[in-house]
Amino acid sequence: MKYRRLGRTGPEVSAIGMGRGSQAVKFGEPLEQSFNDAIHRALDLGINLFDSSDAYWGARHEELLGRALKGRRDQALIITKFGNLDLPDGKKGTNGKPEYVHQSCDASLKRLGVEVIDIYMLHRVDPHTPIEDTVGAMARLIEQGKVRHIGICEAGAATLRRAHKTHPLVALQTEYSLWSRDCEREILPTCRELGISYVAYAPLGRGLLTGRIKSFDDIPATDRRRRHPRFQPENLVRNVELVAKLDAMAKAMNVASAQLALAWLLAQGADIVPIPGTNHVRNLEQNAAAVDIELSADEVQRLSRVFVPGAGAGERYMPNTLKGVGI
Repeated sequence: MKYRRLGRTGPEVSAIGMGRGSQAVKFGEPLEQSFNDAIHRALDLGINLFDSSDAYWGARHEELLGRALKGRRDQALIITKFGNLDLPDGKKGTNGKPEYVHQSCDASLKRLGVEVIDIYMLHRVDPHTPIEDTVGAMARLIEQGKVRHIGICEAGAATLRRAHKTHPLVALQTEYSLWSRDCEREILPTCRELGISYVAYAPLGRGLLTGRIKSFDDIPATDRRRRHPRFQPENLVRNVELVAKLDAMAKAMNVASAQLALAWLLAQGADIVPIPGTNHVRNLEQNAAAVDIELSADEVQRLSRVFVPGAGAGERYMPNTLKGVGI
């Protein structure tokens, strides 16, 4: 495994981290054992960055991750997040109020079964609470020894600057992949100006860049991707055509499409750390091996030209959800 530093003062992390898998896991079911096996194999491979949130799987993800890391906590760096709420009416909400910051942190520490969170992040910016108030409360968690470093997710450039001025951030977490390159215009340059690393979630385009999704019917009936514009039948036809070009290039290089997509992302800069999500050892091993793929400048440019921003059809989120990002 290769390693990269988060921010100017943050920890050294594996070049590829581990996000949550797309399939929800319940306690005691067979899939929990697969989840545990994947976590343990990740540690064996030198992956040390594990991403979670109190919003994942009804907060079960934190508990499951904590259980899986028992006995090996010293080998792991945990990211967890707060402030992204599922409201009773089915809509999404946010909460960045200082008192909620402290309540959420205490609850996450308990669920994870740890004494300190390595990187604590605001999952979504609360438009009704000044970011200085939220980040100020997060900074106090560092003073109290409950958190080592802080970061935020899905923030706009102006908010990112204000947050970093309040207390140094080690990372911003936002979607980034061959499929989602909007961050290259303003967000990524701002991160680099401020010395903030970029933790890229959905680096495989929520599975689209693996080449396994050929039609709408390939998406499970209960999978929320069925509601995402990118995966709607009318858009998927165009998008699968683009991925076929990635597949062809990957086959010529004797690597998997997912590995080539991750290698392209890693080649965008040493400040970028993708966190593909999986619950399965086979996928994990494939993802981890991508760090050893060295792309030439020409290969990087070929992929960049195929997946030029705007080439794909459909936004990454539904319109209502998009309103909550980039604030």
